[in-house]
Amino acid sequence: MTASTFNFGLLIETEDLLPYLDHEKLRIVDLSRASVYEQLHIPQALHVQPKMLVRQEETALGLLPDQDGLEALIRYLNISPEHHVVAYDDEGGAWAGRLLWNLHCLGFENTSLLNGGIHAWLAAGLPTSSDPVKLAPVEQLLQVKLNQENTVRIDYEALRQQVEQGQIQLWDCRTEDEYTGLRLTARRGGHIPGARHFEWSTALNRQNHLKLHPLQRTQQRLEQLGFDLKQPVVVYCQSHHRSGLAYILGCLLGWKIQAYDGAWSEWGNRLDSPIATGELPS
Repeated sequence: MTASTFNFGLLIETEDLLPYLDHEKLRIVDLSRASVYEQLHIPQALHVQPKMLVRQEETALGLLPDQDGLEALIRYLNISPEHHVVAYDDEGGAWAGRLLWNLHCLGFENTSLLNGGIHAWLAAGLPTSSDPVKLAPVEQLLQVKLNQENTVRIDYEALRQQVEQGQIQLWDCRTEDEYTGLRLTARRGGHIPGARHFEWSTALNRQNHLKLHPLQRTQQRLEQLGFDLKQPVVVYCQSHHRSGLAYILGCLLGWKIQAYDGAWSEWGNRLDSPIATGELPS
């Protein structure tokens, strides 16, 4: 039985997930804070700490793990090519989106984000557990093969070349103060030249349990800011955490989107990177 059993899209609602909690080919992954997970989580959900998703270097805090790190993640997730992964968190989908991006980098696309995460689950009055999860080892683990021509990831050198040639559309999803350079989060503040600003959390409805606003609304806002959803885009934040949700949003909107996992921690810490500062465009 393959993951097509579920017929899940990239974004699913709580009622979509509920009937499948005990399915052997479903892997529910919780990326909430440990204190939240220990108190309550969706039954059968496996807890993953964000540090498993990133490789940290001195000047780049959110890089994709290396081969060993990715293999460790897959062993911990205990997934085969036939599994379907549903991820959620307690912050609106940033860490959950980051996990799905990591899997997409391996070509594994049987993935879904739970809209609203644990907040939406609790609001719907659905069952929770505080028990640790014990998983029977799967026979055939997903093989870790990094595609050198990665369609969802871009590194510093490739991005810088495109920036200097003016060939790339950039989405900075940090706060306004980070974008303008008012708040310093690296050796230098500001943004990558040419980047437009749309903060990741703008897409979340805080009055509706951190579910996403309707995608049409988010698309209209992006287009009002000058984004062209028919052209490719690169998204970044500080460490490819917040841009985890932005990446998923791009995918949901049918946008050809790559994430820059070096992010501002790499770009802003390098002294040779071109940088822009100042006010947001009106």
